[in-house]
Amino acid sequence: MKGQIRELIATALTALRDAGTLTQVPDIDAIHVERARQAEHGDFASNIALVCAKTARMPPRELAAQLIDCLPPSVLLDRVELAGPGFLNFFVTKQALYSVIDEIRNAGAAYGRSNDGHGRRVLVEFVSANPTGPLHVGHGRGAAYGDALVRVLRAAGFAADSEYYVNDAGRQMDILALSVWLRYLELCGVAIDFPDNAYRGDYIRDIAAKLFKLQQQRLVRAEIDLTRNSGDDPDRHLDDLIEHTRSVLGAEHYLVLFTLTRDELVADIRSDLHEFGVDYDRWFFESELVESRAINGVIDSLLQSQHVYESEDALWFRSSAFGDEKDRVVRRANGNFTYFASDIAYQHNKVQRGYDTMINIWGADHHGYVARVKGSMAALGNKPDDLTILFVQFAVLYRSGEKVAMSTRSGEFVTLRELRSEVGGDAARFFYALRKPEQHMDFDLDLAKSQSNDNPVYYVQYAHARICSVFRQLTEKDIDTGWQHQTDYTLLSADHEIELLRALSRFPEVTAAAAAAYEPHQVAYYLRSLANDFHTYYNAHPFLASTPELRDARLALIDATRCVIRNGLWLLGVAAPEAM
Repeated sequence: MKGQIRELIATALTALRDAGTLTQVPDIDAIHVERARQAEHGDFASNIALVCAKTARMPPRELAAQLIDCLPPSVLLDRVELAGPGFLNFFVTKQALYSVIDEIRNAGAAYGRSNDGHGRRVLVEFVSANPTGPLHVGHGRGAAYGDALVRVLRAAGFAADSEYYVNDAGRQMDILALSVWLRYLELCGVAIDFPDNAYRGDYIRDIAAKLFKLQQQRLVRAEIDLTRNSGDDPDRHLDDLIEHTRSVLGAEHYLVLFTLTRDELVADIRSDLHEFGVDYDRWFFESELVESRAINGVIDSLLQSQHVYESEDALWFRSSAFGDEKDRVVRRANGNFTYFASDIAYQHNKVQRGYDTMINIWGADHHGYVARVKGSMAALGNKPDDLTILFVQFAVLYRSGEKVAMSTRSGEFVTLRELRSEVGGDAARFFYALRKPEQHMDFDLDLAKSQSNDNPVYYVQYAHARICSVFRQLTEKDIDTGWQHQTDYTLLSADHEIELLRALSRFPEVTAAAAAAYEPHQVAYYLRSLANDFHTYYNAHPFLASTPELRDARLALIDATRCVIRNGLWLLGVAAPEAM
């Protein structure tokens, strides 16, 4: 409806231009129309007269009055009123509201979709946690947000792809491989003094057990020396152990250890996300950039353009020239590239793949990373504005009133898998979706598991299940009805019915707004409001006990409601159960 009103206004503006009142007409997309916040102000409102008054050289109210006179006849509008300093308030006809039912029923799963994105290619990269352990509840929030964002973008006509970037190169992966090898040596009977700063979770023992099953004693070496003295520096001690491991195993067997460790954890992460309803279009490995020498290529380009310089035997990117607080190392004195160097190559790779917009969803602790990444894009001749970086705050889980600490290295964390097991994937995803991603979030487990109206996901899903139960009763009672064919919607005159129709008509606007603002939580808010409208209606009016004509009209209305709830829940990756 909003789009139709915008078109009517555009027609009126064109008429005023042809009459000489206006010298120019704004583009239709620039005509602002919004839902009225109060019923007495109509259904929609526009400030177009205030916007164009200066060009027309007349008071806004006078221009608004002329616009009203030039609006073409429409079955959509009951009347248009001039309000305040020059606002236009639009009141839609009941017939227009009634048409929403057939619009929904004809469109089905496509209702709420649009072509606002015009097929623009968007790449959304999210989660991208280092494969050094299982995903925890913080990663779950990023996964729920990223996947819902991809869904709403696609619903709004964007060609959106999802991607997981696997950091499978660098020191943390070597520490991980070392941790597995040490646990493997324990299984082989070798006495181990396991470092406190290595990875200590039970999953490390599980991978080591698989390594032992496949290799038996083949990775044990007589020259193993785990008592190497690195002084009081624990990090230096780990680095020495990694170097020693590479040396005694040799390149071939170290690759066996490294590859098994990485692949086991990536497979676990992939499975965990799949069970959470998140399936990526592509898994991109950092090692691809290393093996293709793409990192070397971008660093060489930056050297040639003098955006990279040498100092203290290392290479530095001039990120301070792009608003960063200091320059950043891209290649260390030992010749190894930094994570930042890989990220430069990765962002450049996205541009080369032809995406119009790249969206990176990062944890809130990465705010300081923005300037250097966008700076590297500018330095390579790319458009920094093509990259949007969104932040997700960590989710704090409370169990029995106590906050649970999370540390991947120590293994003391609540996994996403544990959260799903306790509250279910639907509850987890809906709860995550109820907050703006940049807002702090306390996850109330007791509420998520409760079957009450206070539980938002239960409240919305129950609305869908309640509607399904009405139609089951229709079948069980063998009631002969024609609600799927000819139905007199004008019988839907109760206030609850009109409000429900208005709510259903809003869904396409909500989807488009959620995509434009990168805010899937708008869909969650809408569903909670729609569920409230339905439950209120359900409690106030009988369906099957009505006269046949009124019964059929009400069945059509709640069937349309069922469709919209189902479509909205799908956008959030949440199921629409038929019984609860």
